[in-house]
Amino acid sequence: MGNPGAESREHSQGQSPRPGPAKIWSVSEPPFAGFQSVDTEGYKRSTPETTIVIDNGSSTVRAGWSFDKAPRVSLPPLMARYRDRKLNRTFAFMGSDVYSDGTARGQAKNVYDPGTNVVNNWDVMEGVLDYIFVKLGIEGGTGSVERPILMTEPVANLGYSRKTMTEILFECYGAPSVAYGIDSLFSYRYNGGKTGLVVSSSYTSTHLIPVIDSNALLSHATRLSWGRYQGAEYLLKLLRLKYPGFPGKISEPQADDLVREHCYISQDYQQELDSYLDWEGLEERDHIIQHPFTEQIIPQKSEEELARQAEKRKESGRRLQEQAAKMRLEKLIRREQELEYYKNLQSRISETTKKEAKRLLEVDDFDDESQLEKKIRDMEKSIRKARNKDLGEDQEETVEPTFPLLEVPDDQLDEEGLKQKRQQRLLKSNHDARARAKAEKEREKARVAEEERLDAERRENDLTGWVAERRAARQALVQKMRERERLKADLGNRKSLASQMRMKSIANLASDSPSRKRRRGGDEDTFGADDADWGVYRTIATGDQSDDDEEEDLGTALKNIEAQLLKHDPTFTEDSTREAQTDWSKSLVHAFRYGPWPYDPESQRQAHQVHLNVERIRVPEVVFQPAIAGLDQAGIVEIAADIITQRVSDSPQKGDLLKDIFLTGGNTLFQGFEERLRNELRAVLPANAPLTVRQARDPILDAWKGAARWSAEQESKRAFVSRAEYMEKGGEYMKVSHGQVVSPF
Repeated sequence: MGNPGAESREHSQGQSPRPGPAKIWSVSEPPFAGFQSVDTEGYKRSTPETTIVIDNGSSTVRAGWSFDKAPRVSLPPLMARYRDRKLNRTFAFMGSDVYSDGTARGQAKNVYDPGTNVVNNWDVMEGVLDYIFVKLGIEGGTGSVERPILMTEPVANLGYSRKTMTEILFECYGAPSVAYGIDSLFSYRYNGGKTGLVVSSSYTSTHLIPVIDSNALLSHATRLSWGRYQGAEYLLKLLRLKYPGFPGKISEPQADDLVREHCYISQDYQQELDSYLDWEGLEERDHIIQHPFTEQIIPQKSEEELARQAEKRKESGRRLQEQAAKMRLEKLIRREQELEYYKNLQSRISETTKKEAKRLLEVDDFDDESQLEKKIRDMEKSIRKARNKDLGEDQEETVEPTFPLLEVPDDQLDEEGLKQKRQQRLLKSNHDARARAKAEKEREKARVAEEERLDAERRENDLTGWVAERRAARQALVQKMRERERLKADLGNRKSLASQMRMKSIANLASDSPSRKRRRGGDEDTFGADDADWGVYRTIATGDQSDDDEEEDLGTALKNIEAQLLKHDPTFTEDSTREAQTDWSKSLVHAFRYGPWPYDPESQRQAHQVHLNVERIRVPEVVFQPAIAGLDQAGIVEIAADIITQRVSDSPQKGDLLKDIFLTGGNTLFQGFEERLRNELRAVLPANAPLTVRQARDPILDAWKGAARWSAEQESKRAFVSRAEYMEKGGEYMKVSHGQVVSPF
């Protein structure tokens, strides 16, 4: 990556930073790992007392036998079913298998409502359970699974969801007995916890549950509606705002992987956020994610081929020049022949009678002899000009024209003479107008030279005042250019005031009854009579078509002023110019969107890249500060402090809660999560209070492992609801132990 300190010094000296080559990550492919075979070994080892343990998670459903060390089946709660009309067959895909088929991927449905842990689609739930039992090798020849089932559920699961699940397990699968338990409590028991505060941050939510003497106080449990799913959605929203014209599409599973692989918990969020886009070390903090793209194939040519093409173009240009010279020569010869003909005609007219001369002139479309003389003069001038151009000589000075007929009174001229006099008067008017314009140009040149002389004298006499005026003029130009840029940006937004005024002007122009009332009897259109009327076109112009000349004049004037300041003001350096200030290497927006590297808008590779920098700490920070994502809830530190200091303050074992703050769930795997929670809690608790924060050995699988270990114990059988109890008391009946549905302790 190079030396960040040296790059920072170069940047502070006005040089562009030169970071090393960027490390690029790619987005993940759909999580399809191949079809899973049926595992009959576990079923053969099992007995009628062996429990099927199912961790019914929102992101992944895991299942296995109570004697297993790890789940045998893991799949996302997805199902896709469609009918192929050509084959006349119905296909069903479960779990990650839906990613193996394009049609199935588009037809995939989830068990849960998006962002929740409430079962919404019971058909998909049955499909997931069918898949689990088949992969576990359960034959089901008798129409039932013939094994007890233990299923995890979230805190405060809805009664309707539990009742429906119970009916499915008993009625559809013929389970002999069923039990439910909270996943995070199974994980806590598996890690040897008895008294403490369980912090479970998983896929769709975060729960804090106080546990005292192996008894979960669910009445004091608190839910924070934020998990990894919401984090992935939040990252997608941030990326859409950051790259509104991004040509690709990042899917939800890909965004989930980006959050898991690139985000981390900041130990001091505000301080790190303030310096996150500093150039020093930005190439390490900025992670480039490459989205798939199709590169434009540009054929590369060898040096020999390029040289051959250059020689061919040179030869083609030489032939064109020769052809053009030949055509000019032929044209010159024709003009000389034509000039010789008119001169002969002029000599013949001078030697013949007036009647014959008039006939000869009419034959060549001349009204009188003066037109013939003008034609000869024009042709001689054109021939001289062509010869001088071919020879590379300076052109002859323009002969001052004469207008002799203007001095002759009208009564001394015939009709033809009066006509020629009018022509000469028009020619003289044009000649005088050109002379006035030339004189005006000379006067303007002299005025500019005088202003420069006076400006130089004032600069020598009062340099401080002169510099102040130039800086004020520069600031006014910069402000005007910024206003124009802002106006252009506003015109692109149809809801802005500038865009609404423009549309109002267009509608007024197109309306048959404009807003300005006409007087009675004056129906004629007077648009354009006032010069201000034409300003409407400037108002409705947008984009590159609006006042390009004026914008170019502003840029030229600004460069002239900056050149004067650079020459005479020692405090005005190259870094002070607008061009340097708008340099990408000094732009915070550029660092935010593209990191410390230049951006080429023509590159398809760079157009399909996203840069994760501030988002790496902003997305996981929501658990501690929900307000930054618009969530009107307290963070986990405030919730934990409230539980410890307020809700269980009367318990004699309140202090023991602080000795075991237990973290579980996949959303606690962010780097720095444990340290940040410990530091934040230490800041709100008494200085001498004991505090221990620990993480589960496996925050993801410990819930299933804890459930499997608990179900293998003999005393757990008392918590199961048998089929006979279900038939007698209904699906709403659940056994309660220690104030909860199932006590894993």
